[in-house]
Amino acid sequence: MICTTIINKDLKGILAALESCEMAEIRLDSCDLSMKDIEEVFSSDVPLVATCRIAELMTGEPSLQDPSMSEQSREFKAMQIAEKKLIRAIEAGARYVDVEIEVQKQMSKRIRNTAHENGTIFLRSYHDFSGTGSVDQLRSMVENCRYHGADMVKLVTTAHSQEDVDRVMSLYEWCRTEAGNGVEALADGGLIAFCMGEEGKQSRIECLKKGAPYTYAALSAEEAAAPGQWPAAEMAEKVYGNHKFVNSDPLVMPVSKSYAQRAIIAAALADGESHLKGYTSCGDNESALKVAQMLGAEVRRDGSELIINGISASLGCLDKSELHVGESGLLTRVMIPVMTQLCPEKVTFTGEKTLPGRPLTGAKEILEILGAESYNCSQESLEVMEGDDCLRIPLAVRGPLKPGRADISGKHGSQLISGLLMALPFAERNSNLVVHEPKSIPYMFITLEILKKFGIKIGNEMLGGRDFLESNGDWSLCTEMVFKVKGGQKFKAADIDLEGDWSAAANFLVAGAIFGKAELSGLDTTSLQADLCVMDILMDAGASLSQLDGDKGNITVQRAPLKAFNVDASNCPDLFPIISVLAAFCQGTSRLEGVGRLANKESNRAKAIIGMLTQMGVKASVEDDEMVIEGHSLTERILNSNMLKGGSYTSCHDHRMVMALKVASLGADSPIVIDDEECVGKSFPQFHEIFDILVK
Repeated sequence: MICTTIINKDLKGILAALESCEMAEIRLDSCDLSMKDIEEVFSSDVPLVATCRIAELMTGEPSLQDPSMSEQSREFKAMQIAEKKLIRAIEAGARYVDVEIEVQKQMSKRIRNTAHENGTIFLRSYHDFSGTGSVDQLRSMVENCRYHGADMVKLVTTAHSQEDVDRVMSLYEWCRTEAGNGVEALADGGLIAFCMGEEGKQSRIECLKKGAPYTYAALSAEEAAAPGQWPAAEMAEKVYGNHKFVNSDPLVMPVSKSYAQRAIIAAALADGESHLKGYTSCGDNESALKVAQMLGAEVRRDGSELIINGISASLGCLDKSELHVGESGLLTRVMIPVMTQLCPEKVTFTGEKTLPGRPLTGAKEILEILGAESYNCSQESLEVMEGDDCLRIPLAVRGPLKPGRADISGKHGSQLISGLLMALPFAERNSNLVVHEPKSIPYMFITLEILKKFGIKIGNEMLGGRDFLESNGDWSLCTEMVFKVKGGQKFKAADIDLEGDWSAAANFLVAGAIFGKAELSGLDTTSLQADLCVMDILMDAGASLSQLDGDKGNITVQRAPLKAFNVDASNCPDLFPIISVLAAFCQGTSRLEGVGRLANKESNRAKAIIGMLTQMGVKASVEDDEMVIEGHSLTERILNSNMLKGGSYTSCHDHRMVMALKVASLGADSPIVIDDEECVGKSFPQFHEIFDILVK
């Protein structure tokens, strides 16, 4: 990325300049800003570097020009002023803070601690305005910056020859190959090294090819902060060429189908008329509405509002022998336990498209523990891999579920457990459901939240070892969940607002983080949806995110230097396709844990993702339960002609693979043609229309 250095400006001038910057360094030593002004500047969505040069303050700050002050007093006072300004910038939202290596140790430590408390990257810098030292001297300075707490190191010298430039550029490879002294941590986007002067001018671009997260340019030729600094517009033309960046007015996200499907079924089971506001149509949601009607509920639509008159369900109340669940795995797993309670006789489940080929791993064992019968109904379902006796659509079940205590495994996911939580309240007696090795825990809490709104009370407790207890409830460390379900309950009608979908939003947030800027509306940052964690993933990767007007206000993501990230995605497996694309544009090696959750989706997603990335030229592999992806920044890919490879790709008829491929196409060297784009209708039929708005 190109970081534009802003000097000699007041508040108004800086805010005007930021409108044309993708990233900026604010020189607090030369800009005329009050502490209040600093707060306003650094609240910008543009990723900002806060810098305050001590030497410049000593010559420019009016309060330091008293001739009676000693040189030592002037320097001490300058450091105090710089520290106050930098800390105020950090607290206001600076993405980076740059502290010169010459700064006193205690001042540096205080600024570093404040930076880490506020999520700001702490950068130590060294400048040589006279020349370029030897290779050993340069390496020693990098080590010194790293030793003194640098998250990133900036090393800038003055070049008098190409040999000077070559020595500085050699630092990138040295960091990659060195081990044991800490500089190897700088190899992937942690080093910014280039040269000043006319001889070093090209190195300001060359450093991006070597993996520097950003380089420095001037607002204009007349406003250069150092010799050899390119004007930002001229540098952008050299770096980006014809590459287009995305930007748009607010994009409205569809309803969460995780919420909508659960709410539709709960409303169908309820006594009375429910109103579900904010509904948007997709294949899975429409399947849920058809199921509601098959149960006997009346469904009406008034714009984006669903009006559902429920059946006042109770144990054994229905005479149904068959239920068609479309292509929805969630609907299948939720309705299997529910139908065992509502129907006294056998019920056959049918489905379509990719659903019949997807095994319902663990379902047969769990149903048997709770006293229900289940078996496959077709020869195709029986012709499975050796040793695989999983249920598959079409299948038949017979209940009812046996109340009492049941110990079951949660390692195959939460959807069947959500079905049990919806079904067990119909039992004549109370039940204790003990779930070992729970996965996708947030989705269980979504189920509990929906059930509570429809009058169903279920107690729950999360358990785990010392790590879990000390983590203040980290879902990934939970080893057991206990649900206490009172029998003989009735669903009551409810009026609820359906949430926007974080699974859909993730695609546009990633697109904005890599390729420009995106603003999204219709989302709630207090949501229980597991895929809300895409916000944490993006922040860990270095993206710039902001939200105004409370928890439901518009969310803006803006491109910033991206670095490799590690994430346990076991609780949010639907994010894997799109965050694998994110990882391909993050400098370094990212690790995505939770691959085991991907096998039984609309495709074998682990295989599909690795196939997609490999075809694109991205180094990716699966190691045990981790997906390991080697990434490069967009800037490095452009300059090294290493964009993702275009061509013909398969979606594996998986809606989430289509969305990931479309986002990846923004960074491809030629068009990406997808064999089946229409399968996005399963969850997000408006995707292509909204994507076209983003890239217009």
